[in-house]
Amino acid sequence: MKLIFYGHDERYAVEQSLLAFFPQERPVYDPDAPETSQAVVRLSVGPVYTTAVTAITADGRTTRGLSRVSIPADLDPYEAERRRQKAVKLSFFKAARALTGVTPSWGALTGIRPGKLAERLLLEGRTPRQADRVLRDVYFVAPERRQLAIETARAGLRAKADLHPEDISLYVGIPFCPTRCAYCSFVSASVEKSFHMVEPYLEVLHREITEAAQMVAETGLRIKSFYMGGGTPTTLTAAQMDRLLDHLNRSFDMSGCVEYCVEAGRPDTITRDKLQVLLDRGVDRISVNPQSLEEDVLSAIGRRHSAEDVEKAMSLATAMGFPHVNMDLIAGLPADTPEGFRRTLDKCLSYGADNITVHTLALKKGSRILLEGLPIPSAEDVGRMLDYANPTLRAHGFAPYYLYRQKYMSGSFENVGWCIPGAEGLYNIYIMEELHSILSLGAGGSTKMVDPVGNRISRVFHAKYPNEYITRPEKLRENLDAFRQFHQELLGRAGK
Repeated sequence: MKLIFYGHDERYAVEQSLLAFFPQERPVYDPDAPETSQAVVRLSVGPVYTTAVTAITADGRTTRGLSRVSIPADLDPYEAERRRQKAVKLSFFKAARALTGVTPSWGALTGIRPGKLAERLLLEGRTPRQADRVLRDVYFVAPERRQLAIETARAGLRAKADLHPEDISLYVGIPFCPTRCAYCSFVSASVEKSFHMVEPYLEVLHREITEAAQMVAETGLRIKSFYMGGGTPTTLTAAQMDRLLDHLNRSFDMSGCVEYCVEAGRPDTITRDKLQVLLDRGVDRISVNPQSLEEDVLSAIGRRHSAEDVEKAMSLATAMGFPHVNMDLIAGLPADTPEGFRRTLDKCLSYGADNITVHTLALKKGSRILLEGLPIPSAEDVGRMLDYANPTLRAHGFAPYYLYRQKYMSGSFENVGWCIPGAEGLYNIYIMEELHSILSLGAGGSTKMVDPVGNRISRVFHAKYPNEYITRPEKLRENLDAFRQFHQELLGRAGK
C-alpha cells in the first residue's frame, strides 16, 4: 500500500496499523509507484487541537478516519510525541475499520508493549475498571485483550516497586543450537557446522565477563536478575557450562540476585549432568521449550527430538528439584492445527511446569518458513488456539504476568507469559516493561540502558555473529564504556 504523509513522518505508527488490517501489504513510500491502494495521512496543528485525518483508498472505495488530541506548548516532548502518534494511529484505525469491517483484537493499539498504556492509566490513579473502559472506548480493544493488558501491567507495577536505582539485570548469550528451527531468525549457529567456534567464543566471553564485572562493581551497580539465553545454552557441554558459570559467579557479586535463569531450551540438549551443573552453580529457573508436542509439527520445524524426549526432560528437571520450570509453546507453527495445539497445551499442563509462555508465530525475515514458503495455519485457526489457551491456563491456576507483541505476527495477536502465583519470571518483566537496564554480554544481543525517571532509553548493539564477536574486542569495550557512563550519570542524579 502506498503511504503518503503530510505534516508528519510517523512511519512506525502507521506501518504497525497497516499490518494489523492488511497483513499481506507492505508500505510503499514512492509517490510514483503504481500501487492500486493508498493511504493519505495528514497531521495538522491548530491553536487547541492537533488533528490527524486518514483517507484509505482500496478496491474502488475510499474511507476516512479522524482523531484529534490536545498538545499544550509546555508539554514534555516525550508525551507530545506519544500524543501525536496516538492521533495518527487512531485516524488510520478508524479509516481501515470502516473499509474492512474488521476490528483487530488489540483494536488501535500497536507496537511491542500494549500493556504500557494500561500501566500508565493505573499510575495516573485510574482503577482497573476505569482503565478497562479507556481501552474499550478509546482504543477498541477486545475484552480478553483488555484483561491481559491490565493484569500484566499490575504485575509490572509490583515488580517495579521492589527496584532500586542501582539495580540492573545481566544477560549472557550463547549463540549456538543443535539445529536451526524453521521459524527462527535469531543470530545462532548450528553446532554441527560451527563446533570449532565454541571454545574460542567462550574464551572471549570469559574475558568480557571479567571486564564487565569490574565495570559493574566500580559503577556501584547491583545484579537483580540473571538470564542466559541464545541460541540454546545447553548446547554447551557440562564441562563448558560449569567453567562458564563458575567464572561468572566468581566475577560478579551475585548476592543481590533474586533470580538465576538458564534457558535449557531444546530437550535434545538436556542431560542429567548438565542439569546438575546448573543446580550446583545456583540456577533456580530453567526453560524447556518444546514449542509443540505434535510429531508432525516437530518434524516440520526441523526439530530432531520427539514429544517423548520433552516428557523425559521435564520429568528429569522436576525430579532434580528445580524451583521453577518454564515451557514455551508457539501457536501457528507449520503443520499445526487448533486440535493439535490443544493436545500440546493439555500435555504441558500435566508435566509440572509453573510457567508456560504462549507465543504467536511471528514471520521473521531469514526464517525457513518465509524462505521456503512453508504452509502455516490461518489467522482464524491461530485465534482458536489462543482462545483455548487463555481459559484453560486460568482454570489450572495460571495468570498472565508479561506480554509483548512482534511484527508480522499471525493475526496480530501476542505473546503471553503465564505462571502460577509467586512464580513470575522477573527478568521477563524487567525487559518487557523496560523497568531497568539490561547489560548484555556475548554475541547477537543488545544492551538496553534505561532511565526510568527521565523516560530515556539508549541501546548499544553487539557483534551479530560469533566470528565477529571473537575478532572485535574493541566493540566489547566500547559497549561497556557506554554502559558505565550512562549509569554514572543516572546514579549521580539519584544521589548514589
